[in-house]
Amino acid sequence: MDHSRAPLVDALADYHRLGRYGFTPPGHRQGRAVDRRVSEVLGLDAFRSDVLAAPGLDDRLARSGHLAEAEALMADAVGADSAFFSTCGSSLSVKAAMMAVAGGHDGGLLVARDSHKSIVAGLIFSGVQPRWITPRWDADRHFSHPPSPRQVERAWERHPDAAGALIVSPSPYGTCADLDAIARICHARGKPLIVDEAWGAHLPFHPELPTWAMDAGADVCVVSVHKMGAGFEQGSVFHLRGDLVDPARLSACADLLMTTSPNVLIYTALDGWRRQMVQRGRALLDAALRTAERTRAALAEIPDIEVLEDVLLGAQASHDLDRMQVLTDVSATGATGYDAADWLRAHRRIDVGLSDHRRVLATLSIADDEASTEALVGGLADWRAQLKDPVPHGIRLPTPEEIQLESVLLPRDAFFGPAVAVPAAQAAGRIAAEQLTPYPPGIPAVVPGERLTAAVVDYLRSGHAAGMNIPDAADGTLRTLRVVP
Repeated sequence: MDHSRAPLVDALADYHRLGRYGFTPPGHRQGRAVDRRVSEVLGLDAFRSDVLAAPGLDDRLARSGHLAEAEALMADAVGADSAFFSTCGSSLSVKAAMMAVAGGHDGGLLVARDSHKSIVAGLIFSGVQPRWITPRWDADRHFSHPPSPRQVERAWERHPDAAGALIVSPSPYGTCADLDAIARICHARGKPLIVDEAWGAHLPFHPELPTWAMDAGADVCVVSVHKMGAGFEQGSVFHLRGDLVDPARLSACADLLMTTSPNVLIYTALDGWRRQMVQRGRALLDAALRTAERTRAALAEIPDIEVLEDVLLGAQASHDLDRMQVLTDVSATGATGYDAADWLRAHRRIDVGLSDHRRVLATLSIADDEASTEALVGGLADWRAQLKDPVPHGIRLPTPEEIQLESVLLPRDAFFGPAVAVPAAQAAGRIAAEQLTPYPPGIPAVVPGERLTAAVVDYLRSGHAAGMNIPDAADGTLRTLRVVP
């Protein structure tokens, strides 16, 4: 295929060149109606390109084929049979994949328990029964790793009638599962493997990066181009290969969730990013990986800052690591990752990818260079130098056994059924009616339908007091929790 083409980019360029005008949404009419105070912040160019009726970019005009051609080019670029663009992020894409594989299936779906909250939302929407796969757990560092092939095998032995399996890889920290072995385990049973590879859009384009899910044998793979690519927020693609998942069913499930008024800017950026990566991706990622190496080396020179790399790999840890994710452990300073992140934001105007009770993560991309990474290294060094009397985090961290809660009800039934708010101190033993998610990285500590324990409640409440963000709690103070009556 001709990857010098970008059909959506070309269609939008033609729309501008022809001076088209539409008596259609959006009502701002290419910026004419936008408040000047808004356009001064956002610029008019964004509104001039926000057009519903650009050829091929909405339900009414899709017959022109531009979107279909762009999706075919994307699939060809990464070795998939087909690709589908989403303007609602990988949150939509992974829900569509789950529904296509397990919707209406009594056996449920094998799901890694380290899954993002969007996957839990998919369980709630679809009514699918999760059959949890336990992740590997580093108790000393309080860090979960993606499930091993043996853990997936054991899950199949317990639930042989499940419709398929869903694995998250890479994790938000860049740690990766052995997808090749896991795919073989699933396929030996004739069952599909879905990979939530939201953090892996760049993986097909450089041999030094972890194995791309399609190359490892996955049947459906979901990627967020806005995370590790160069697309707009909400830009996502899900890829399909093989004959274990019906493409028409997958497309229909996506259509149930997708808006009929997709944002042209998001689609067009996906199309342009694919062309960029096919033509220049290896060189861009070469430079980015070397930048990441230098950044790791420089961060390792800061006293009491441990750069986590090889310790994340091994038989009891992760199979591979995306080195574009630069993860540091600051616990030897006596302070928390929350403290470091807050200081960098307040004093150096630097935002990091995520922080927790002992770590800070910097997500690098093809945009980063010596100047941006020197600012990061200098900022973290300055934070360490000014740190005088660090306050211990005080978070009551559960053990691996304590963090695994008993599933009692379907997530859908617990979420949509009757619920009452009870004092958090009295919630242990009750069945959760809400999900409770430290964010980032967005992995729920509590899923609706799970039985709460004192250890997990204490973890969340003490974490909240130490700076942990739990945005989906009905009571933002965590004084009360929603439970099944």
